[in-house]
Amino acid sequence: MSVLVFADSSEGKFKKSAFEVVSYGKKIAEQLNTNIVAVTINADDSSELYKYGAEKVVTVSNDSLTIFNAKQYGAVITEVAKAESATVVVIDSSIDGLYLAPLVAVNLEAGCISNAVELPSNVSPFTIKRKTFSNKAFSNTVISTDVKVIGLAKNSFGIYENVVSGTTESFEAALPDAGVKSEKIEKVTGKVTIADADIVVSGGRGLKGPENWGMIEELADVLGAATACSKPVSDLGWRPHGEHVGQTGKPVASNLYIAIGISGAIQHLAGINASKVKVVINTDADAPFFKAADYGIIGDAFEVVPELIEKLKAFKTA
Repeated sequence: MSVLVFADSSEGKFKKSAFEVVSYGKKIAEQLNTNIVAVTINADDSSELYKYGAEKVVTVSNDSLTIFNAKQYGAVITEVAKAESATVVVIDSSIDGLYLAPLVAVNLEAGCISNAVELPSNVSPFTIKRKTFSNKAFSNTVISTDVKVIGLAKNSFGIYENVVSGTTESFEAALPDAGVKSEKIEKVTGKVTIADADIVVSGGRGLKGPENWGMIEELADVLGAATACSKPVSDLGWRPHGEHVGQTGKPVASNLYIAIGISGAIQHLAGINASKVKVVINTDADAPFFKAADYGIIGDAFEVVPELIEKLKAFKTA
């Protein structure tokens, strides 16, 4: 019996979520009085996971897995789970993770919980608190199957150092036919990604045009943040669709989300509601976003944002 976590990586480097799922899995292993095993796919330095409590790291290296494919990744995690007699499998709730968790659950005939936000409140019956209704509510859900699959909501548990002397072993997985073939993958380089960002600066139609996006990027640069946009902005072609956040775009669970010139349609709010602190800058005092915001500034973005940038630069210098 063990707890297995999937430590996701990109181009060989672990994502921030990898350290969170290991931290989370370590605590569950302590609750169940068992060990934790991490599985990696094409990661460079798996020993980095020892720092967060991974007692054993199973590494899978295969050129066929360079590009994410849910069917093949799911098969790898399933094989390792069976080999390690895992009774709990933890996967992050990223876009890729949302594909993976149910596939692994089906393969293992396991119950599955997505968007978990806490450790199990009880292990018999196995009960976990999760987010529901587009992050508007919580439910305490029971998994009654012998094997459990947990999708951990991003930024919900935190990252905790728990240094151990771990071991690493390689694993050869039998890969099923991918079913689909990716012809081309385009990635943004040199910028903080929305998935890994602690801070996100997002712009809407209130910026009036793509030519005004410079101040969004400058504010993001000062804060070390990722840039994002509302759906109308990406639909208009002002920004790439990869920056569109919301219920129909990428979900955001950052520590700080700054919305500039975004009115706050319900679909947008549903996608960013998991962010811990929300700041809104808008000229319309009746904009729906103000009802969801922790802090709001009623004002012209073209006046407020440049001044905010200067104040932040002065603060950083001091």
